[in-house]
Amino acid sequence: MATNPMHQFNVYKIGPEIKIAGIDISFTNASLFMVISAAFICLVLFFGTKEKRLIPNKIQLITEMFYNFIAKMINDTAGSKAKPYFPFIFSLFMFVLFCNMIGMLPYSFTVTSHIIVTLILAVFIFISVTIIGFIKHGFKYLKIFVPSGVPTILLPLITVIEIISYLSRPVSLSVRLFANMMAGHTMLKVFGGFVISLGFIGGWLPLSFSVALTGLEILVAFLQAYVFAILTCIYLNDALNLHH
Repeated sequence: MATNPMHQFNVYKIGPEIKIAGIDISFTNASLFMVISAAFICLVLFFGTKEKRLIPNKIQLITEMFYNFIAKMINDTAGSKAKPYFPFIFSLFMFVLFCNMIGMLPYSFTVTSHIIVTLILAVFIFISVTIIGFIKHGFKYLKIFVPSGVPTILLPLITVIEIISYLSRPVSLSVRLFANMMAGHTMLKVFGGFVISLGFIGGWLPLSFSVALTGLEILVAFLQAYVFAILTCIYLNDALNLHH
């Protein structure tokens, strides 16, 4: 069972079973690692901003690097109007990044390898951005489904395509993160199984692949957090700066 590459994605309860109105809200290993990720973020930010030194220490440097990275991303992607939403984008990026990175540790659990987690995040972003769009533009926000310069004869078809594209945003956003994290961790487990089964003599080749794949997976963990955040910025830009 331990060598099953899908075993690492099992969700199990920690502590007593809790049900409210027939809905199981028990604390699970997924809940635990979300709490751990949030705790690590709080610790990094706390110690990184505790002492504002002219010559920053390592943790302050890391904190400032994250801050400047997200601030530049928002400014380049969504413009100055999106500055009030910096805390939201920053929190989202840090949460996804730390969930991805903590999931790389042995015997840990990758929260973002489950579609329910990424889908809830994506749906929350989708609803929030849609509300912001209507607050900023009212019903004029519906112009996002009617691109300018489209011939009248093609307008009904293009409008339907735009609506489908808009409604599919949470699906594509969630599946992209979930699929990449799940596929990478599955491959790591498969190559790890080859190392054990082939033994000392034949296990060197899959071991080298495992080491290389681990490095690639760490890069993917960061890139997926970046992609998740920058797509959120793009959606926010559409809501704040109506270009249609």
